[in-house]
Amino acid sequence: MRLLPKLPPSLGGRTRLRKAEQKAAMADEAELAADQHVRYIVTVEKKKDSFESLVMEHIRLNGAYWGLTTLDLLHKLHAVDAAEVVDWIMSCYHPESGGFGGNVGHDPHVLYTLSAVQVLCLFDRLDVLDVDKVADYVAGLQNKDGSFSGDTWGEVDTRFSYIALCTLSLLHRLHKIDVQKAVDFVVSCKNLDGGFGAMPGGESHAGQIFCCVGALAITGSLHHIDRDLLGWWLCERQCKDGGLNGRPEKLADVCYSWWVLSSLVMIDRVHWIDKEKLTKFILNCQDKESGGISDRPDNAVDIYHTYFGIAGLSLMEYPGVKPLDPAYALPLDVVNRVFMKK
Repeated sequence: MRLLPKLPPSLGGRTRLRKAEQKAAMADEAELAADQHVRYIVTVEKKKDSFESLVMEHIRLNGAYWGLTTLDLLHKLHAVDAAEVVDWIMSCYHPESGGFGGNVGHDPHVLYTLSAVQVLCLFDRLDVLDVDKVADYVAGLQNKDGSFSGDTWGEVDTRFSYIALCTLSLLHRLHKIDVQKAVDFVVSCKNLDGGFGAMPGGESHAGQIFCCVGALAITGSLHHIDRDLLGWWLCERQCKDGGLNGRPEKLADVCYSWWVLSSLVMIDRVHWIDKEKLTKFILNCQDKESGGISDRPDNAVDIYHTYFGIAGLSLMEYPGVKPLDPAYALPLDVVNRVFMKK
């Protein structure tokens, strides 16, 4: 048998040193750059002329929810002025309708109304709302078939069903709508693969599945779901790089760390994915110097993916990140506080 030559002591030492350096680099790479992410979130709002700020002009209220919830998950909500945030949130309010716009002077929509309510929940300031006025605005968008329109223009989507149910539940006003009809509409959007689409017959998509599973969870109607069938569809979203995609044949994207995982948690099938590989994928999408998380490694970071990446880590019980409620998309302690006050 041919033996491999023995390495000289100096070369062997260098080899061991390189391995030690690689291990150290891997350990460092596997850490969440929490402080940098906090700094990124706090400073990004101040850069009014940045590209990110300009393209988010029409959804700034959503951006506030993403950024502030991330801060809370990282135990740093105190890094912002609560009174200033609440004042700005209320400047987006339309008292004549009861809804919120995506920014000051923008038209009201349920998308932004939910974000406003969620942010006020973070700061425990639902007291600034005319709760019944806001609830009436949302309830008034329910259609005869149980679906919900997003605003007065009438677009229908299961996203809006979830948003309406989540908003009204947080406000303790579910009694203002026909809950059974709302559930029936969501169930009518279920597909043969176990997933859900935007409307009856629509393609199954992880984002829509979250909305439908979340809506059914909030209304106590998860019995309508075939958990194994849906769980299989969702766990099949994990790609070779460890990340999750939103539907077959698509690239992995950090945001699906939330959309897919939250649904798996709600149907008790989260153990069907490789959490270690997903964690590494999310952490590899970090900008460890300037903060923020991108959709995929080496891409530009943004608030949206920063929130959903950390939300995914929360659902996987990553150390140092607060637990997140998978149905309400708020820190668990915030949700408990909201419902203990009922």
